[in-house]
Amino acid sequence: MTRFAPAATPLGDSFHVYDTTLRDGAQREGISYSVNDKLAVARLLDSLGVGFIEGGWPGALPKDTEFFARAASGELPLRHAVLVAFGATRRPGVPVAEDQQVAALLDARTPVVTLVAKADRRHIERALRTDVAENEAMVADTVRHLVSEGRRVFVDAEHFFDGYAHDPDCALGVLTAAVEAGADVAVLCDTNGGWLPGRIGEAVAEVVDRTGFRVGIHCQDDTSCAVANSLAAVRSGASHVQCTANGYGERAGNADLFAVLGNLVTKMDVPALPPGRLAELSRVSHAIAEIANLVPDTHQAYVGSSAFAHKAGLHASAIKVDPELYNHLDPEVVGNRMRVLVTEMAGRSSIELKGREFGLSLAGRSDAVGRTVRRVKELEARGWSFESADASLELLLRGELDRDQHEELAGGAEHATAPLEQPFRLESYRVVLDHHSDGTVVAEATVRMHVEGERVIATAEGTGPVQALDAALRKALAGRLPWVDEVELVDYKVRILTEDAVAEGGAGAVTRVLVNSTDGEREWTTVGVHGNIVEASWLALCDALVYRSTRQPVG
Repeated sequence: MTRFAPAATPLGDSFHVYDTTLRDGAQREGISYSVNDKLAVARLLDSLGVGFIEGGWPGALPKDTEFFARAASGELPLRHAVLVAFGATRRPGVPVAEDQQVAALLDARTPVVTLVAKADRRHIERALRTDVAENEAMVADTVRHLVSEGRRVFVDAEHFFDGYAHDPDCALGVLTAAVEAGADVAVLCDTNGGWLPGRIGEAVAEVVDRTGFRVGIHCQDDTSCAVANSLAAVRSGASHVQCTANGYGERAGNADLFAVLGNLVTKMDVPALPPGRLAELSRVSHAIAEIANLVPDTHQAYVGSSAFAHKAGLHASAIKVDPELYNHLDPEVVGNRMRVLVTEMAGRSSIELKGREFGLSLAGRSDAVGRTVRRVKELEARGWSFESADASLELLLRGELDRDQHEELAGGAEHATAPLEQPFRLESYRVVLDHHSDGTVVAEATVRMHVEGERVIATAEGTGPVQALDAALRKALAGRLPWVDEVELVDYKVRILTEDAVAEGGAGAVTRVLVNSTDGEREWTTVGVHGNIVEASWLALCDALVYRSTRQPVG
């Protein structure tokens, strides 16, 4: 067997950030990591600077066994983290040296092993079907065996808090068996996730006071308190905290690694990460969501795209004076950014802040700003939404600036903003659907437009009217606007708004279309609204290309 010197993190051993995304987090419904996925997630977590990465359960799951084998072969060089194998103690009545599951933990060749041990008498007797004395022996034998083979051992006391409330001597006996056999950390687990911060804090403080052991905390989120419970435990003496990226996990999930880290470092002055790594929080969060094939939670604390987004005009007015007035910290500290959302609630300050975001100089443009505010309110009353369509909002603002700016440009005004020039002008379009006898449906679109002073007619087919229109539009512009080939439509969303959803006087239901486009370097969103879905789509498609034209170098 391979022997190791005791493992310690680069931060030293005073505080442990222990990530279990690849084991406990993988139990979330809808997540299924491949071995390559697990390696990629581990690299991201290491780049963030966590202290320990629990890679899975070798011997129990073939993918986890392969993951550890590939990690040991050199595919997972770690700079900050220590890799951990997770597994169970020996089985009741089985000598530890003969237990194949324990052997698999050693075969994983990780410096650290985490053992799960039941700490609730009811689980010991009913689920494990043994007695308290044998359960303690199982823990002690396995810890002692692993330590003798050079492994550092942590013990997860499963169902600890429920067990402590039911029979505290039994629960503490499991911790004592583990620590006296050589375990470094006794991790107190709220396995069912039913405890609240006050009780967690009191229980952790009692355990630390009664035992003097180094304790850790592992919280599930069944009461939406996993993060708060983890922080309460740290305040009460826990120096090892277990989390998962984005709170992934079984049922309601686990304590969210990024919220816990954000709070520990910025609110509690706990040196939980190496210097300079906190700014990686948002990047790592979103990258892991992509690997898990889950949409990032836009409202997630610290790292969500809406975490520092402000909608109310009152907020925008204050932020214009001092961003700290409505932000609990500088978003850049966690790799995020502040956003101002422009809606019917927007005032002049919201538009002015968005103008700064867009790189437009609005000094001396009070009339254009006022017209933009009024225009946004009018359009949103008719079903438009600019919250997620910054590109369309920028075009609207540029259009209003263009109205009163030509004269200033001619005079060489110092703060003039380049007028918005349409790269093409529509004359008409037509879409025809053909339903064939074999059930296939083909759409054909014809567009007539003027590009660079020339009248162009183009026809194209698609599986649907929007795809056909998009193809015809690109065909008409190809060769005349070379950058058109770089633009791709990456997402298309449709929402039907009922008459109740628009202001009084709206003509029945309307359709709102959001189009996400990219040119390979950046991504932008445009919106179109109309009673006809094809026209709404056309408006959003045209805005996407007009917006891209504003990014074209002049000359």
